[in-house]
Amino acid sequence: MESIMQHFRKDEQPFIEMAIGWLREVENSYAPKLTDFLDPRERFIVESLTNGTDLKIAAHGAFSDGERKRVLLYPDYYMPEWKDYEVAVFTVNYAVKFLTLKHKDVLGSLMSLGLDRSKFGDIRMEGEEVQFAVTAELRDYMVANFTSIGKAKISISEMTDPEQFIANDDEWIESMQVVSSMRLDVVVAALLNVSRQKAVTFIRSEKVRVNWTVQTQPSLELYESDLLSIRGAGRYKVIGIEGRTRKDKVRLLTGKLE
Repeated sequence: MESIMQHFRKDEQPFIEMAIGWLREVENSYAPKLTDFLDPRERFIVESLTNGTDLKIAAHGAFSDGERKRVLLYPDYYMPEWKDYEVAVFTVNYAVKFLTLKHKDVLGSLMSLGLDRSKFGDIRMEGEEVQFAVTAELRDYMVANFTSIGKAKISISEMTDPEQFIANDDEWIESMQVVSSMRLDVVVAALLNVSRQKAVTFIRSEKVRVNWTVQTQPSLELYESDLLSIRGAGRYKVIGIEGRTRKDKVRLLTGKLE
């Protein structure tokens, strides 16, 4: 356990311990294990833990190029099928002439139902259309309880044809950064082309999120697959470490969402 933990952040340890429990469950039962929706960093951790084992991993979130996906851990004899991931997709019916919905409105109303964020997948929006994914066991609950967004009355209908799911048109522009370390303040300074002092100000002012969580510690160490959201500057992701320069600086491949 100690050797595994040293490769990840301290605040990720509870999730790592839970993921190790999943792996042991599959090994002991020799049967598949389905998780709730995991973000890219969590999936990276689970995949890292399966390295060197006989277990396989696959992920599905219903939407193409989904950000949040359910993960299936399974023995090598098993052949996963689409239905194994147990994801339901709904469309939101509302008065489009009188109401404009935003992503944060939909997410906020979903969270107000008292369910954990891991029960919901991506929220997709295109024009007036709004779709979202949930764990399939919540089908009936969602229909009965998700009846408003803010003060507006809505209803939802389940979708069964993947061809009608909203496609992901996100485009990540890759670039190479040369940084002295993987500290949050160092990487933010490089991404925004500002001084490290200004990057620290952004961070301490709660303007930077890492994997959807506000981070106020400039010394936080970043890792592959981390997602950064910098208020007023956009979203970024750490794609990979591409080695070091002769001066021992890190060659960091990043992406910016256009």
